Amino acid sequence: MFRPTSLEKKKISWKHVIGSTLAYWYTVFLGWTTRIYWFKSEEALRFEKEGQNYIFAVWHNQQLFLLYPYRGQKICALISLSDDGEYIARCLPKFGMKAVRGSTTRGGVRALIKLKNIAEAGYHPMLTPDGPRGPIYKVQHGILFLALKTGLPIIPVGTALSHKIKVGSWDKMRVPLPFGKTALTYGKAVYVKSDADMETAALELEKQLNWATDQSERFINHKPFDNTKA
Repeated sequence: MFRPTSLEKKKISWKHVIGSTLAYWYTVFLGWTTRIYWFKSEEALRFEKEGQNYIFAVWHNQQLFLLYPYRGQKICALISLSDDGEYIARCLPKFGMKAVRGSTTRGGVRALIKLKNIAEAGYHPMLTPDGPRGPIYKVQHGILFLALKTGLPIIPVGTALSHKIKVGSWDKMRVPLPFGKTALTYGKAVYVKSDADMETAALELEKQLNWATDQSERFINHKPFDNTKA
């Protein structure tokens, strides 16, 4: 059974309680008013049909609208230990998901061990491979080590929003607005074998994430995705 450790136990903060509650209802409102288009790969559809587990990867600045489309699914997301991460971590259970707190810079090894254990229990780990601090659109090796240790394929997910604002963070976070459209496109699965070169695997995952994002951008906003710009 998955139980939070001391890394995830935090004192109750009314700021986070109220903020996460407002974020939950805003996300639900977004889900009600946003038209969602799915473009899943044949691999992903086969995995779903056969009940095979896998790891989700999505760029850090595309994560905010994922809660509603994936609600009720067996997903466990890696959430940073930052103050902002606390809001997301408190929202996840409201959508039937779990959170593991940690990042590549703080609590990373322990978080990856917990993700491995919960993946073995049938949950899909979901990670932002360029988080929590970038560089933007550059895969860090944490997700690759998780794939190596679990033997699970990584499914890259690229999203696009028609209605959004960009926040002045390192990744220019996309904040979704209501009454728009979004697309979720799955790229080709990436496998990390025992003899894999991590740099090569990172480049392949970047390629697939950028391709999936490009497909979503072309469908929703009718323009290509430029990964050289935030």
